[in-house]
Amino acid sequence: MKPQIHPFYDADTSTFSYVVFDQPHGHAAIIDPVLNYQANSATTSTQSAGLIVQFVRQQGLCVDWILETHAHADHLSAAPFLQQQLGGKIAIGAHITEVQQVFKKKFNLGTEFATDGSQFDHLLADNEVFYIGQLKVHALLVPGHTPADMAFQIEDAIFVGDTLFMPDVGTARCDFPGGDAHLLYQSIQKLLSFPDQTRLFMCHDYPPSERAPLWQSSVREQREHNIHVHDGIDEVSYIERRRARDATLGMPALILPAIQINMRAGQLPAAESNGSVYLKIPLQQQ
Repeated sequence: MKPQIHPFYDADTSTFSYVVFDQPHGHAAIIDPVLNYQANSATTSTQSAGLIVQFVRQQGLCVDWILETHAHADHLSAAPFLQQQLGGKIAIGAHITEVQQVFKKKFNLGTEFATDGSQFDHLLADNEVFYIGQLKVHALLVPGHTPADMAFQIEDAIFVGDTLFMPDVGTARCDFPGGDAHLLYQSIQKLLSFPDQTRLFMCHDYPPSERAPLWQSSVREQREHNIHVHDGIDEVSYIERRRARDATLGMPALILPAIQINMRAGQLPAAESNGSVYLKIPLQQQ
């Protein structure tokens, strides 16, 4: 059975979220949902996630899973809102504990912040198999962008997270804490070892001006045309290109709020004595 796949695009963060389901009135998973966030006013909204809720209810779907490919640095997760509205288990790769340990120190979080992944309903191991109704899913560990990145193979489709972008954009950056260009190259080769016709679904697209955002590629297209890692680019060359490119990149605009929220499975920090919720901004003094 081929998965039925419906993409949702959030233009503010260039993010694609997906509802994947076996059949109408069947079972579904939601992948990488976005919580809208306005940085200048520190306000959130569920406009993007609300479209997912509307679609799921129109299709009569039962949500089994809300899947995160990794702890995103460029958008906040809407997983808790969707779970409240639709149910389902929130899951991420088991190596999220490494990300939590790093950022607990960076944000100087207290002993109340656990680094065992317990904020999530389920931690996925490499090669773990689970089901969305009649659809069989393989969880694939693809570290490099972060230590905890996972891809999800569902029949002939793979949701690659930030590991790969469209061929004319290239591959993910590796300069976040725990990032590793060597590991990313190996992870990409893992994905590109699947049959040529395998469909690859992107989490982001940052298109050149002459085209609209796209969300789907194939193993063949990536092997032939990816500007960073097409056939003929060896590991040493890739690492040199990746590190040179990363050295020119600024940090994502939402990295500070996003990481604090996403390593908590999308939950906000506990409210303080005045009833307000606060995020931290480490100040870099020069």
